[in-house]
Amino acid sequence: MFQEYNKLVRDRIPEIIHKAGNQCEVVTMSQDEYRQALRDKLIEEAQEAASANSQDLVKELADLYEVIDAVMLTCGIEREAVLAEQTRRRKERGGFEQRIKLLWTQSQ
Repeated sequence: MFQEYNKLVRDRIPEIIHKAGNQCEVVTMSQDEYRQALRDKLIEEAQEAASANSQDLVKELADLYEVIDAVMLTCGIEREAVLAEQTRRRKERGGFEQRIKLLWTQSQ
């Protein structure tokens, strides 16, 4: 059965497909295509994490981290810079520990 994907996959996926006795076709993306594909993959993995059951959540979060690491690498962003910004934003805006749900605001 033929199935079209046209999406970024992990490096060993073609090998796994071939070992299973199946065929596939791949291309190497340009740097710009790759950066956009990573952003698309962020959305895909975030959606999978958001809908994961408690058993699969760790696996889906690990996939999300893998994509985040790839985005940082391709954009030259150091992990320490992201963690520093996370700390700064937590101090400035808070975290999510208090489970606050904003219902509405009103401008004057």
